[in-house]
Amino acid sequence: MIRQALYIGRRYASIGSSNLLVSFISRLSVIGLCLSVAILITVFSVMNGFDRELRERILALVPHVTITTARNETLMSSEQWQDTQRLIESDPRVIGTAPLLQLQGMLLANGNSRGILLNGIDPAAEREVSILDDFIEAGSMDALQEDAFTMLIGAGIAEDLRVAVGDELTLVSSYLNVTPMGEFPRQRRFTVAGIFNVGSQIDSNLAVVHMADAQLLYRTGERIHGLRIQLTDLFDSTIVIRSLQNRINDNYVYSNWTRDYGNIYDNIQLSKSMVGLLLFLLIAVAAFNIVVSLFMIVKDKEGDIAILRTMGTSLGSIRNIFLVQGLIISIIGTLVGLFLGILASLYVSDFVAWLETVLEIQFLSADIYPINYLPSQLLLSDMIGVAVVAILLSLLATLYPAWSAARVDPAQSLRYE
Repeated sequence: MIRQALYIGRRYASIGSSNLLVSFISRLSVIGLCLSVAILITVFSVMNGFDRELRERILALVPHVTITTARNETLMSSEQWQDTQRLIESDPRVIGTAPLLQLQGMLLANGNSRGILLNGIDPAAEREVSILDDFIEAGSMDALQEDAFTMLIGAGIAEDLRVAVGDELTLVSSYLNVTPMGEFPRQRRFTVAGIFNVGSQIDSNLAVVHMADAQLLYRTGERIHGLRIQLTDLFDSTIVIRSLQNRINDNYVYSNWTRDYGNIYDNIQLSKSMVGLLLFLLIAVAAFNIVVSLFMIVKDKEGDIAILRTMGTSLGSIRNIFLVQGLIISIIGTLVGLFLGILASLYVSDFVAWLETVLEIQFLSADIYPINYLPSQLLLSDMIGVAVVAILLSLLATLYPAWSAARVDPAQSLRYE
């Protein structure tokens, strides 16, 4: 009986119906399921891409934890920050630390100006807490030497000021020089030593110089603002801050990556959940289409069902025939949808980049979004989850039509044959 149900159900699924309307509705239900699965896979991949880029690019550049002196208080002395650094690095959750001098200024070049956030860094220590070196597309971080007055700038700044590696620009500091003629900001000529391109808003507002040059220009002596800390797990930042507050008695201000990027990360996670829920409703709609198509097939096949019943086929076998047909439809629709979704996920980034070039527009601006391109990451777990849900919903959708087929009265069906 099971073999008979499999054979007939497979024939019904492959041959279809002689009724054009029934065949059209059946094909439409399969297409709807294919598109629903493909769209869901593609959207999940894009969401995963945003999550990956935020964690591996943006959050790998910014410090996981920052310790600074309180506003209007004196900066950390050389001895003070080095003692604090040794205490911090004794924590096994800390990968590395680096001194930080964070200032504001303005860059001038070619008649253009740009307000920037200036970081004074120790190049050797910077590599322990940041992967900025990986995104330098021209020049090198090694060119940041003490008293060389060289600078790394973002690609957005370089484009606005129309400068390249080797060009000179003027840094106007926020420190005021008091002269008999009045107060004037200190300024200094710097040479562009490198240009980095992260693909985010960092490219448009960050410039990096050697710490000694920043200390000289801003008259801070050997003092710094604080320390940058990189952790083995960025989600431990809150726990690490509490631990450091208990171990360090000085009046420092602690902050972590969630201050600037926490809301963005949470929004990505929430968007993935909400969009996923809404798109799963597309699969539910496709499953409803399967219900409609199977009901029409049952109506179209009432004569065949009646003949099978008179030949002794049990009610369970009749029900199984249409369950098999619905299962075959759902598997075919899901597999084709998975294939289309995988293709779309693999090429959606290139397609959007090509579309931006052709239309000469930018869909994602780094001034608004964390990154200025559309990323994609295909995960096996998403594919399995979507496939299982699609098949289960489709199979559930076949239960009532199959039960309805088993209740067909042979006498009433054969009366008009």
